[in-house]
Amino acid sequence: MRPAAYWVLPLFISIGAAALLGHAAISLLPMASWPAFPFDPDRMTTQQIILAYGLFPRAAVAVLAGAALGLAGALLQQLLHNPIADPSTLGVSSGAQLAIVAATLFFPSVLDGHRELVALGGAAIAAGIVFSIGWRRSFDPVSMVVSGLLVGITASALSAALTLSQGEYLMSLVTWNGGALSQQDWSVAQRLAVELVIGGAIALLLARPLHLLSLGDTGARSLGISLTWLRLAVSSLAVCLAAGVAASVGLVSFIGLAAPTLVRSCGLRRPVAVLLASAAAGGILLWFCDGVVQLLAATTSETFPTGAITGLLGAPLLLWLLPRISIVAVPQNGAVSINRRRRSALVLPLILLLAVASIGLLIGKMAHGWQILPATEVRDLLPLRWPRLLAAAAAGSLLAMAGTLLQRLTANPMASPEVIGVSGGAGIGFAAAITIFPAAGMAALFTGAGLGAILVMGVVLLYASQRHLAPERLLLAGIAVSSFTSAVLSALLAVGDQRSWQILAWLGGSASAATPGSALILAMLALFVLAISLLLARWLSVLPLGQAVPPALGVPLRPARLAIILVAGLATGAASMLVGPLSFVGLMGPHIALKAGFARAQDQVLAACLIGALLMTLADLGARTLTFPYELPLGLFAALAGAPYLAWLIGWRK
Repeated sequence: MRPAAYWVLPLFISIGAAALLGHAAISLLPMASWPAFPFDPDRMTTQQIILAYGLFPRAAVAVLAGAALGLAGALLQQLLHNPIADPSTLGVSSGAQLAIVAATLFFPSVLDGHRELVALGGAAIAAGIVFSIGWRRSFDPVSMVVSGLLVGITASALSAALTLSQGEYLMSLVTWNGGALSQQDWSVAQRLAVELVIGGAIALLLARPLHLLSLGDTGARSLGISLTWLRLAVSSLAVCLAAGVAASVGLVSFIGLAAPTLVRSCGLRRPVAVLLASAAAGGILLWFCDGVVQLLAATTSETFPTGAITGLLGAPLLLWLLPRISIVAVPQNGAVSINRRRRSALVLPLILLLAVASIGLLIGKMAHGWQILPATEVRDLLPLRWPRLLAAAAAGSLLAMAGTLLQRLTANPMASPEVIGVSGGAGIGFAAAITIFPAAGMAALFTGAGLGAILVMGVVLLYASQRHLAPERLLLAGIAVSSFTSAVLSALLAVGDQRSWQILAWLGGSASAATPGSALILAMLALFVLAISLLLARWLSVLPLGQAVPPALGVPLRPARLAIILVAGLATGAASMLVGPLSFVGLMGPHIALKAGFARAQDQVLAACLIGALLMTLADLGARTLTFPYELPLGLFAALAGAPYLAWLIGWRK
C-alpha cells in the first residue's frame, strides 16, 4: 500500500459530489423541509415530490450505475491484464445500445419487460466479436481496445442509420448522446441495486481464481483453474453489468476505465480490494459527474447529458496509460509481396468511377420500382444530382490522399484522418467557428475546420514522436483524441439551439447540401492537393525509411513534415465539411491502392485519389437510394464499411 495520503483524492471527490448534490437539492428546497422517509406523495408539496422522486433517485442511480461500471471495468482489466479495458473501450456498451435501438424501431413489444435481455444480447454479440479478434492477436491490450472502440463506432453509426432510415430524426440525438440520468421514480434504482448485489456476490466468488490468473496461464492451470470457464464467467459477468446499465440509463463511457485506474493509483493490488474499491470509486465518480451536470444546469440553464461529461475522462486517461501498456508479440508470416502495377492500370478505377457516377445520374425511383430515367427527367434532375456527385467524389479523393500522406509520413499503415483524430479536430474547429461567428459563412467554417484538423494532427503526431509509438499505439492515441472531440460535440448538441442542429447535420454528413459552387470548389481543391502531393512524391518515398535516412538523402525533415501536415489538414478540413467525422475512406483508399500493387508514392497517391472518389460516390449512391424516401447520412453510411474494415485489418492481419 502507498501512504494513506493518496486516499485524499477519493475523499475530496466524495465531498465534492455531496456538495454538488446538496447545492442542487438546497436550491430546490431547504434541508429542513426535505420529506421524511417513507415518502407519502399525498402529504408532500410539489418541491418535496420532485426531491423525493427526482433528485434522490437520480443520485441513487448515478451511484449504482457507476458502481456497476467500475466493477465491470475492474473485472475486465484483471481478466485481460489490460489497464485500458472497460465496457466502453471494448464496445460492450455500444452493442447493448444498438440492440435497444433496433428493438425500439422494429420490435417495440419485445422491450416491454425484456429491456435488459435485449441489451444483454447486443452486448454479448459485441463482446464476442472483440474477443474473437483479440484471440487471434493473443489478447494484445492495444489491439483489443482498438477493436472494441471500432466495434463501438460501428454500432453507433448503425444505430444512427437505423433511426434515420425510419425518419425519426429526433431520436438520433438520444442515440448519439445517451447517458441521461433523469428519474421519475425509484424503479430504475431498485433494478440496478438488485443487479449490483448479485453481480458483486459473483465477483467476490471469482476473486480468488482471478488472483491465481495473475500467475500466468501455466501457473493457473497447474493450480487447477479452468481458464476457458474462468474467462467465460468473468467476461459474462462484466457484460451483464454493462448491459444492465445501458438498458437503464444509456451510454455512460469510461467510468469503468477511470475507477480501477484511480484505485490502483491509491496503491491497492489485491483482487478483492480492487473489485470492491473500483465499485465504490465508480459510484463516486459518476455521482460527481452528474453533480457537475446539475450544477451547470442550475447556473447556465443548459442541460448536458451525463454521458458526455464522463466521455471527457477517456482521452486523458488513455493517453496517460498508453506508454505504460505492454504489447504482446504476435508472430508474423513475413513480408507481404506486392505485385507492382503499371500506371496504365489506373484506367480501371477511373472507368468504375465514371460508371458509378453515370448510374447515380441515370437511375431513379418510379411507380414500378427503380429504373433508368427518361432523357427529359435526367435533364430536369441533372442540376440537382451532378453537384452532390462531384462533391462526394472530391471529398472522397481528398480524404484518401490525406490518408496516403499520413501513412507515409508516420510509416503507419493504419493512419488516416478519421482514425488519428484529425476529423474530430475538424469538428471542434467547425463548432468553434459557428460559436464565435453565429452567422459564419462557408469561408469561416472551412477555416475553422481546417485549423482544427491541423491542430489535432500536430498534437497527436507530436505526442507519438516523443514516445516513439508503434502503429497500434498511435492508432489508439488518435482514437482517444477522437473520443474526446466526440464528447465535446455531444455536449454542444445537448444545448438544443441552432448551433446544435448545424453540428448534428455535420456529424452525419450529407452531399444533399452541396451546391454547384461548393462542388466546384471542392473539386478544384482536390486537384490542388493532388498536384501538391505529386510534387512531394520524393519526400513521401523517403520519409517511411526512418529518422536517419531522410536527412542523409537531403530531405529537410522538419519542413517536409510540416508541409505534409498542412496539406493533409487542409484536405481533411475541406472534406469533413461535407462528409463529417466518420467515413474511413481515408483509411481504405490508400490500403486498397497498395494491395492493388500501386506501391510507388506517385502511383499510390493517384490510385488512392481515384479509389477514394469511387468509394464516396458509391456511399452517396447507397445513402440516397437504400432507404428511399429517407436519406442516410453520407459519412455514417461509409463508416458502416470502414470501421469493420479496420477491425478486420487489426485482427486478421498476420
